[in-house]
Amino acid sequence: MNWVNFRARLKKVFRSAWTPFAAIPIALLLGGGVLLLAGYNPITAYEAMWQGAFKDKTAFTEVLIKATPLMFIGAGLAVAFKCSIWNIGAEGQFYAGAVMATVVGIYLGDLPRFILMPLVLIVGVIGGALWGMIPAYLKNRFGASEVVTTIMLNYVAIYITGYLVTGPMIETKGMFPQTPKISAAAWLPRFFPPTRLHIGFIIAVLLAIILYIVIFKTSIGYTIRAVGINPIAARYAGINVRKNILLAMAISGGAAGLAGSVEVAAISYRLYQLISPGFGFDGIAVSLLVNNNPLGVIFSGFLFGALRSGAEVMMMTAKVPSVLVYFIQGLVILSVVAFGAYRATTKEIEE
Repeated sequence: MNWVNFRARLKKVFRSAWTPFAAIPIALLLGGGVLLLAGYNPITAYEAMWQGAFKDKTAFTEVLIKATPLMFIGAGLAVAFKCSIWNIGAEGQFYAGAVMATVVGIYLGDLPRFILMPLVLIVGVIGGALWGMIPAYLKNRFGASEVVTTIMLNYVAIYITGYLVTGPMIETKGMFPQTPKISAAAWLPRFFPPTRLHIGFIIAVLLAIILYIVIFKTSIGYTIRAVGINPIAARYAGINVRKNILLAMAISGGAAGLAGSVEVAAISYRLYQLISPGFGFDGIAVSLLVNNNPLGVIFSGFLFGALRSGAEVMMMTAKVPSVLVYFIQGLVILSVVAFGAYRATTKEIEE
């Protein structure tokens, strides 16, 4: 490789790398200005945020715990986005996986641990995949926009969950909108006592690596990306476009469903009415931040996990109202999306 080609490649890498990571400090700077206008010291607030994420091993492992569902969802969404399918329904697919895992964990709780524990995860994948395939089918069959159908299915999944935890599956005491605990045989083991860090984190990292290999190193990934680049050209090349759309949404939904089942089997041990604080929507930013690269999701998921964990401490110690905390988190997500759109636009202009 000569020097000119090396410089051109280096320049291309730099252009693709600086935009997403520039989004974070800019968003925090804007958030600091808002805190200042509201009468709070941004330095004190951000110091509390840093302490909340990295003060000690307990704080650090909490970051990893919060990053785990984001890694699952972000890696799955990267597959759908590479196929140019805008899956905005990871939240609903997360709920679908959580519901399926809870049903198995409660009603098949007498099964041996070596069967029940993997079964809970498997049915979570199946639930999320099936929920993700519904909008794919509607797109293939009727040309329905996946943006609209996935958003609508989010509400359907959330309302079904609300019905179950306040009706047929409510715990015996019936005091709170939640189910009984799943069988202890279905609980995922923890590996860094006395913290809550569980093997779901390892599974999330492995899934991100596997999906990276599938998308960039296999023929299946090649056809998915080909459909994403130009479905008409892909069809003329003999690629089954509808099949790949269905497959991409199944993988994407299955990953979100796995996140839901891991959340039930490792953290909550039961199903709540609002078990997700918005993991499905944050996962979109997690994927876009690294240009829909499943491997990069490991790092962006960690970043968003740190933001979530640190924001909670900022709220408690710096006495920053929750509205401002959520506003700053929203600024980060909007900034990431805006920079991702800018990068995509500039790439199209260059090409």
